[in-house]
Amino acid sequence: MSGTAADYLAQTLAQAGVKRIYGVVGDSLNGFTDALRRRKEIDWIHMRHEEGAAFAAGAEAHLTGELAVCAGSCGPGNLHLINGLFDCQRSGVPVLAIAAHIPSSEIGIDYFQSTHPESLFKECSHYVELVSNPAMLPQVLQRAMRVAVARRGVAVVVIPGDVALSKLDAKPPHWLLPAPPVVLPAATEIDQLAALLNGAERVALFCGAGCAGAHAEIMQLAHTLQAPIVHTLRGKEHLEYDNPYDVGMTGLVGFASGYKAMKRCDTLLILGADFPYRQFFPEQAKIAQVDLRPEALGNRCPLTLGLLGGVKDTLDALLPKLAVKSDSSFLHSAQEDYVTARKDLDSLAELDESTRTIHPQAVTRLVSELAADDAIFTCDVGTPIAWTARYLKVNGKRRIVGSFNHGSMANAMLHAIGAQVSHPDRQVISFSGDGGFSMMMGEFVTLLQLGLPVKIILLNNGTLGFVEMEMKANGFLDTGCDLHNPNFAAMAEAMGIKGIRVEQPGELESAIREALAHDGPALVDVVSARQELIMPPTTTAEEAGKFGLFMLKAVMDGRAAELIDLAKVNLLR
Repeated sequence: MSGTAADYLAQTLAQAGVKRIYGVVGDSLNGFTDALRRRKEIDWIHMRHEEGAAFAAGAEAHLTGELAVCAGSCGPGNLHLINGLFDCQRSGVPVLAIAAHIPSSEIGIDYFQSTHPESLFKECSHYVELVSNPAMLPQVLQRAMRVAVARRGVAVVVIPGDVALSKLDAKPPHWLLPAPPVVLPAATEIDQLAALLNGAERVALFCGAGCAGAHAEIMQLAHTLQAPIVHTLRGKEHLEYDNPYDVGMTGLVGFASGYKAMKRCDTLLILGADFPYRQFFPEQAKIAQVDLRPEALGNRCPLTLGLLGGVKDTLDALLPKLAVKSDSSFLHSAQEDYVTARKDLDSLAELDESTRTIHPQAVTRLVSELAADDAIFTCDVGTPIAWTARYLKVNGKRRIVGSFNHGSMANAMLHAIGAQVSHPDRQVISFSGDGGFSMMMGEFVTLLQLGLPVKIILLNNGTLGFVEMEMKANGFLDTGCDLHNPNFAAMAEAMGIKGIRVEQPGELESAIREALAHDGPALVDVVSARQELIMPPTTTAEEAGKFGLFMLKAVMDGRAAELIDLAKVNLLR
């Protein structure tokens, strides 16, 4: 087939099932975008910033499990992709990035907009290669696609604009992408794990995103072992629903019950989780781990046994070898702890006639109650993550997307764009913080331009809330956290997007209902409590001492009024 390298690129992606490409057009991309225009098989999703393109592609890949694509022009264009690509790589979602490059004849002599993308993207990808000759493109592109899909991460193809316009007589092969493999530990390792669990008295399960698709097997495992299930934030959408063994999360935004269950077990089985906070793992228990990624095994804590395998297939092989446990005292104790923890958390999310302040817990609870059964939620890093973790209810149909591993600000609206574009018939709701929303506010216009009915619930507390709490918890006076915000609802209306401002608790429910019912994009600007504390599942004397040091410094610095506000918001409720 005669054509250009850009034509081959467009044809190959279409044949692989790619439906859309997120990006910002530019001169070095012209050959590629024109090839897409002529073929009319792949939609170009016009973003306002390449970082938004990478995050949007990541959300699509997360929700569909299929290859998603983003693109950037030479120099600053593709460089802007990098933060979103780091998020995709760390979230383990298959994304291909097309990084257009300066003219091939000008590489290496400090040309206008010159960078070295083949080096820049190495740390955030499994594969990156420069196509310096059109004949290289078929093998490089096909390998990049296979790697992104099979290794669940990012691959980058760097191609100069002139190379994309060069002649290439090639046809994509029939087979392009591999199917997910079945990875199963050796039978002897399955036997060892069975012996370990059969000999234990108090087993706890710690489950992460790697448990996707294994809900039934994990429920059967918990029943057999009479084991409480603790889950990570990324595991929430896969495990929290229809789960009588659930005792919540652990970690900084987790529950006391999840923390206690893991600390009190004598054997912990980690399934598909690479939870980063070492202090929440048990010190004395035996720990076994099952994961597809060898680098995850024993990465956070010393193991008694580590098995390389998929969770569902490993459990299918393990379950027939397990003895059914009759002693349920450990499970019942953990369940009782969960009931208490859940009751305490729910009390913080109540709204009644005496409520004078809009608490973010109540905002998230209301959205959860009013949203569609199959809604897709995205949440910003910081305090929105905590409220999502604790108050958003899942049911097996709802999905949650966030920057849970990379921890980037400003992800929620960008993820929501990819979610809505790839799922036009689903309700998509973004839990945005005022800091994150304003950081990438240019993409708000993308909702209007593309006609995307994304609903943004904006927690407007006038501060970088999580950072402020981190400073206080470590004994520092909060510095540089203040946000002088506009009336975001008025701004939205000026842009042609429905905006609703909520300043009183009694206005909240009707505002959320109105926004969710609106046929188009909408923003609810919720003026919420600044001093809302996120209490971790446990606190140490050292942490209490550091917070006391902050209070002393605040008084000495003439900020005693803030301490009064802190007490009003969190104690007088």
